[in-house]
Amino acid sequence: MTDDHETNGFEADAPEADDAGVAARDDLAGIVDLFGAMTRSELRQGLSELAFKRGVDVDDGTLRATIDAAVRGYYLVPVEGTDVGLDPTDGRVLVAGPAAFPSVPPNAEDLPHILDVSDRHPERDALGRTVRERLAADVADAVASGDRSRLETLLEVTYDLEAWAPVDGTDLRDRIREALDDDAGN
Repeated sequence: MTDDHETNGFEADAPEADDAGVAARDDLAGIVDLFGAMTRSELRQGLSELAFKRGVDVDDGTLRATIDAAVRGYYLVPVEGTDVGLDPTDGRVLVAGPAAFPSVPPNAEDLPHILDVSDRHPERDALGRTVRERLAADVADAVASGDRSRLETLLEVTYDLEAWAPVDGTDLRDRIREALDDDAGN
């Protein structure tokens, strides 16, 4: 492709595009959402298939970086399948996360016919509790390191989480605000 606004066949200038330029984070969530949950390997395979359909090559390192960026931003959330009511053979899976507005990129609708990935239906209540635990750990890490930018991102995620699953993030928001206020006072 010769368009300067695309890399690896995916829109790279979308506001939520990751640094690696492979796919917008909402598109990653949309692909995962087609199946309910996917392993990292399955998602990388799906992204490779989409790139192939567009006639471009992507390397595995770029795909891994793309997925890692989406996980860090809560567009995708990794969970143990058994923690959210999935088959033990599923292992660790990714689910569209609370920060995502899942969108299906062009040609992704074909992926259920191309990939050998079964539909998975994680339990929303269990998923919410699991993600809240991860968010609490991330908040504690960001508070301990004084990472203001990360705290601001996580503050937004607390609101997203409550809309996404039946959990309460008030105490996490309070902790973040207190840390941000303490930082502003210094």
